[in-house]
Amino acid sequence: MAMAILLAAAAPVAASAKAVTVERIKVHGVALEGNLEGEATDRDVVVYLPSGYAADKARRYPVVYALHGYGLTADGFAGLLQTPRTAESAFAAGAPGMIVVLPDTQTLHNGSMYSSSVTTGDWEGFLTRDLVAYVDAHYRTLPDRRSRGLAGHSMGGYGVARIGMKYPETFGALYIMSPCCLSAREAPPAETAAVVEGVTTREAAARLDFLPRATFAVAAAWSPNPKKPPFYVDLPTSNGVEDRSVLARWAANAPLSMLDQYVFNLRRYQAIAIDVGDRDGLRVDAAALHERMEAFGVRNTFEIYSGDHGSAVASRFQSNVLPFFGRVLHSDGQ
Repeated sequence: MAMAILLAAAAPVAASAKAVTVERIKVHGVALEGNLEGEATDRDVVVYLPSGYAADKARRYPVVYALHGYGLTADGFAGLLQTPRTAESAFAAGAPGMIVVLPDTQTLHNGSMYSSSVTTGDWEGFLTRDLVAYVDAHYRTLPDRRSRGLAGHSMGGYGVARIGMKYPETFGALYIMSPCCLSAREAPPAETAAVVEGVTTREAAARLDFLPRATFAVAAAWSPNPKKPPFYVDLPTSNGVEDRSVLARWAANAPLSMLDQYVFNLRRYQAIAIDVGDRDGLRVDAAALHERMEAFGVRNTFEIYSGDHGSAVASRFQSNVLPFFGRVLHSDGQ
């Protein structure tokens, strides 16, 4: 898993850009109720409304849901995407108006993995039911899968691949940016495993370095155990020895392993796009996802661009992601 790089190159600014409206709301997650980790069920969400939204009361808009990476929040992702400026510039350059939604899925261990777990909560249900229902009820959307897009970067790209495979009745198009965690994960190195096994409090867990903390995040999402407080997880090692049964549960959550089961779902999408930087270590798995889908007759586009894991995310969002959804999502009157 790779953490998003926060110092991204500035995206070009369109001189004719009109301001979008930024709303910060809270959405209650029924699907998150009762989670053992104690994650908040009322989640922060950032919503961008196109410039003409307030003036034209009759018009309805497609919606793009954008998922942040590991270690970020909705506001942190907005910083990486350089929104709202990049959205304003995309619309000024010809992308049709759409609503853009950034949900915050931050957790104790720095990321939900966009998965469903008794430990962290049903994040799939939150995104596909609670959040979509709230946005459709409170904004002038086109409440149809053909008018909903799902995008995400890094852990968010993993979330798009995972949720996209399982919920084609909710979304009509996918854009997978620099996805992490596509292939089956191994147990962490011995030094990291020892650190993880030695943690006994939430406070200590929150102070962990990247790899040990990410190990907890993956375990909470993919190997929950309601009988093991205080973290309610099965770790990939016990006394330094790999637990292959836990690693098998992790492997079952890898999109490259899941894909065979969900080919027919993926074929239902209007369009699927994948991109990754040429200096990003995740490019190998991203290419494998593209090639596997192609082999199964799942149409998708794949691009390797000049950049590392986070350096071009804002410009890609402005010049590629939003125009892509503008082309493939059904808009008002179509």
